[in-house]
Amino acid sequence: MPAQREARTTRAAADSDFAEFVRTALPGLLRYGHALTGNPHDAADLVQTVLEKVGSRWLGRRAFCDEPLAYVRKAMANAHVSHWRRTRRESLVAELPDNAFEQFDRLDNEPLWQALRGLPPRQRAVIVLRYYEGLSEAEIAETLGISKGTVKSQASKALVTLRSSLEGR
Repeated sequence: MPAQREARTTRAAADSDFAEFVRTALPGLLRYGHALTGNPHDAADLVQTVLEKVGSRWLGRRAFCDEPLAYVRKAMANAHVSHWRRTRRESLVAELPDNAFEQFDRLDNEPLWQALRGLPPRQRAVIVLRYYEGLSEAEIAETLGISKGTVKSQASKALVTLRSSLEGR
């Protein structure tokens, strides 16, 4: 009986620890998700999906993860890339449905935002983490699970692409 009580106490402490983590990290995670996905609705879905997965394993994850925010960012980048790979095929239809409507995104006509959307997912993640979240190359490498050299090359390629697409406007 004492072992069960201790397990419940430990789980309750982990739940409150996770709730505090979410409360403090959520605004930054939503910004990061928005930059990855290109719109706030997909960003919220991405954050929710990743936090559900991480939250279900928080107690064990916390035991060996020194930087939970970096872990969650990496999980978000991986989930976004996986989703992009699964859904990048076009679905052609003969006619648009009658109830089709356009969603307004205030950043749709923003040239930098459009150019950022044109980047491959990994390059976009590197640019967002570097210039939007202000992480160093080492932190980005750790977050995305890639080497510092890959971070540098992906950032360089992304900046060349962004410059050329913005100069053409």
